[in-house]
Amino acid sequence: MKSTTSSFKENVHSELQNENLKRVFGGILQVLPLGRAMAMANLPEFDALRDQARDIKNHTLENLDFYLEAFEAKVIEQGGHVHWCETHEEARDTVLKICQTAGAKTVTKGKSMITEEMGLNAHLEANGIEPIETDMGEYIIQLAGETPSHLIGPAFHKSKEEVTELFYEHHKTQRWTEGEDLMAEGRKVLREKYFAADVGITGANFLIAETGSTVIVTNEGNGDLTQTLPKVHIVCASIEKVVPTLEDFSQLIRVLPRSATGQEITAYTTLSTGPRRADDLDGPDEFHVVLLDAGRSKYLGTEVQEVLRCIRCSACLNHCPIYSAIGGHAYGWVYQGPIGAALDPLLLGTMEAAHLPNASTLCGRCEAVCPVRIPIPKILRHWRTEAHRQGFGTVGERSGLAFWAFFARRPWLYSLGAAWMMKALGAWGANRGAFKSLPFLSGWTLSRDMPAPEGETFQSAWKKAQKEGRSA
Repeated sequence: MKSTTSSFKENVHSELQNENLKRVFGGILQVLPLGRAMAMANLPEFDALRDQARDIKNHTLENLDFYLEAFEAKVIEQGGHVHWCETHEEARDTVLKICQTAGAKTVTKGKSMITEEMGLNAHLEANGIEPIETDMGEYIIQLAGETPSHLIGPAFHKSKEEVTELFYEHHKTQRWTEGEDLMAEGRKVLREKYFAADVGITGANFLIAETGSTVIVTNEGNGDLTQTLPKVHIVCASIEKVVPTLEDFSQLIRVLPRSATGQEITAYTTLSTGPRRADDLDGPDEFHVVLLDAGRSKYLGTEVQEVLRCIRCSACLNHCPIYSAIGGHAYGWVYQGPIGAALDPLLLGTMEAAHLPNASTLCGRCEAVCPVRIPIPKILRHWRTEAHRQGFGTVGERSGLAFWAFFARRPWLYSLGAAWMMKALGAWGANRGAFKSLPFLSGWTLSRDMPAPEGETFQSAWKKAQKEGRSA
């Protein structure tokens, strides 16, 4: 998938004008946080489980080579094949070769962010193989020629009316307007594709070293049909998806769906272990696992290793004030929201994705809701520092930051200047209530008014409150 992260500012301006996005997201991003809150309330040990999930992922990352080799050995023992790929290009070519060897003309695909990262669909199409997305959200955006806007809901940005028109354009049937009818039509079209496909491709939420199993977590039956009906099943996964044991997986699966959708467990949690055995009723004749590094391993043992704990639940997106305002496409690549801002610089390079870590208020909601306790604000600060060190920013931006740093290193001067500024703004805005525009603050006032201050700084108000024995 081609990155447009360097055009983040332009992307944002475009998405802020998207009234449909505001309307659709306004509903969805109220429901999902509520679901998580209810799931937490119904499971008193939820926070303890988050600690355990964090510790499992930390232990695995610290011993990643051992568990990946153990996983490979078990897959081979079960009759499968493991392909180690360092780059996206190598992973794409590996999948293509498997498909060509199988004589594939069409492949069905379950929902997989890693194949989005690889740019797999375009590569298959360029080589004469038709990829068919079977997750309903992925199918919708495939018809629209778009990319996912959310980790678990790729078509969250689409209204029902837009889906109606898409289905009518591509299926040439009745113009259905009810959600149930649209789903029924989509399933009818896809059902024929499952039986015609030569290869099925899925991602993996987890890889279990103990058994050589791959796991998908879904709310549709498409993943199971994709991996059991074709004669070849290919699993594409990044190296950090491995966990040591089934018991570790059972701990992680207790926090993943609750954090993602508020469910105790998803409708389908499917473990696949090797190809079809002699006494199996169904399943593929071949089982392949394509393991992708794409730069992840070089960050093991560094300040940003913790971002590799991510289990793609999207809780950070669902609670982020920035993401809820601009949607997923503004981020310009596969991973969106706070986790995208923390992960994309690792995968794309600091300078390519330098805008994203700055698209945050550092309010900390992302870290507060993360099921594996990734310190996203700390990682964003790391990427900001690294981008500045490498020369990111216009001359004006860097000069402005240097000007601020001069005062920040001299607290007495900073306090004096801030006090003067607050008094000036307080007097200027006394009869206004708010400013519609201010010098050097157009980024703020472009989409909101700046409330006029009362004439004193927060620190002075705090000190006054402490003297009076009350909270500020």
